[in-house]
Amino acid sequence: MNNNKENGEQQLKLFHTHAHDCSYLPGLQARTLFVDPETTLNKGMQTRLAELGFRRSGDFVYRPNCENCNACVPVRIPVKHFKKSRSQRRIWSRNRDLAVEVCDAKYNDERYNLYAHYISTRHQDGDMYPPSVEQFTDFLINSESDTRFIEYRDAEKLVAIAVTDLFDNAYSAVYSFFDTDNHRASYGTYTILSQIEEAKKANLDYLYLGYWIKTCQKMSYKVDYRPIEVFISDRWTLLT
Repeated sequence: MNNNKENGEQQLKLFHTHAHDCSYLPGLQARTLFVDPETTLNKGMQTRLAELGFRRSGDFVYRPNCENCNACVPVRIPVKHFKKSRSQRRIWSRNRDLAVEVCDAKYNDERYNLYAHYISTRHQDGDMYPPSVEQFTDFLINSESDTRFIEYRDAEKLVAIAVTDLFDNAYSAVYSFFDTDNHRASYGTYTILSQIEEAKKANLDYLYLGYWIKTCQKMSYKVDYRPIEVFISDRWTLLT
């Protein structure tokens, strides 16, 4: 990324990973473009990188850049125009009694125990299993971003956390984890709906949802939130 220093922006070094097995589409090779990890990114630069389709995982800021595939499409919700679908309204109503609090992104045993339970019950086949305190802090806390934990409590019990980064004009949904024993609650959907509402309250324009992959079941749900914008051919386009 060549940025003009006269506009107060720093120049960034970008690197490529070697080709590796794709985590989402079996049989394909993936390659990732990432920002030099030694670079200090202020909130303005993080905002600009999100606008260019980049995403954060831990302190790793990246964008898919595969040679023969463009299936990973950055998406964001223009929150002021968002309308809940019928099923989303039901989920919202079902969780109306939850207490919601936006907190600093810090470690405590209660938060980690919920995270460990989630990873152990939902992702035993993934590279995040088994969970550890070090993994939790490196992935969700130890970054230069302005990160918030949005906590959800049923009475006094912590049942879900949405991890979100604050940009100049947006929230970016980093990760969510929740009590997997209550299947009816649909906490995953609810945490996205809640982040949309929190972004509205903060007078932000967007909620970034990462990458939509049409042919991958666990990534295809993101266009269920409408209207939504997709980043294709270096421009954001509205899907209604």
